[in-house]
Amino acid sequence: MDFLLGQLFGFADALAALVLDPWTNLYLIASVFLGIVVCALPGLTATLAVTILTGFFGNKIPLDYALIALLGAYVGAIYGGSCPSILLNIPGTAASAATAMDGYPLAKEGRGAEALGLTPTASCLGTLVGTVAFLIFVWVLLLFSKSIASPEKALLALFEILLSRTLMSEDLAIKGRIAGLLGLALAMVGMDPILSEARYSFGWSYLLSGVAVVPVLKGAFAIPRITEGLRHVETGRMLDLQGRILPNWRAVRRYLPTIGRSGVIGTGVGALPGPPLRSRRVWWR
Repeated sequence: MDFLLGQLFGFADALAALVLDPWTNLYLIASVFLGIVVCALPGLTATLAVTILTGFFGNKIPLDYALIALLGAYVGAIYGGSCPSILLNIPGTAASAATAMDGYPLAKEGRGAEALGLTPTASCLGTLVGTVAFLIFVWVLLLFSKSIASPEKALLALFEILLSRTLMSEDLAIKGRIAGLLGLALAMVGMDPILSEARYSFGWSYLLSGVAVVPVLKGAFAIPRITEGLRHVETGRMLDLQGRILPNWRAVRRYLPTIGRSGVIGTGVGALPGPPLRSRRVWWR
């Protein structure tokens, strides 16, 4: 217990030193802004934003500041992808696909500003929940990791796939099973990472690298949305962003139980190995 408290206090001291450093705040603000700008364009992922900014921050500033800037760019990119999801119903990143399900209907009701403000607030609070859980349980995981071999890893991955049937739908578990099987089928397309053999490429060299996330996102969200807009053209009609974007304390307190519950669910699901599950929708209404 004393060791755990010492680690928590050490983390708090290091965090306070970073917060009080003006250069850290400058690099952090600039990198978050660049990450938001990059991933506000649909099709550009958070990984691509970090890759692009690595060339600017990698060898031109000290290592500590570079790592902080890249982390800020990644977090900003995740939020940047939610902007087109809420306003256009076109996810900017794969992680913001679930945001489009509830964010765009709110924008059509005139509550787009509320959705844009609650998205980073909920992400920040959820990240704090995950950080605290990591600091508490990482030492327990280190003890168990010594006894985990390949069979246990395979069982954990299988458990996460089975978990998708309960997270996908509340009415029919078969929807989650179908989605899990489709995800496995898409993941098996391309070169085998161990044997380097082509799988389900059907002789097409285009499929040797697997199914990319960006084309799937564009085909599933962007193209249908653009086609619908071309079929039903309404000139002079724009989404009305009413109210303030920055949420007040009353709004945050209203959704705090949902944010805390979602943070715990995200921490538990994200701790499992295998493909990440982003199927749980967060209800704001």
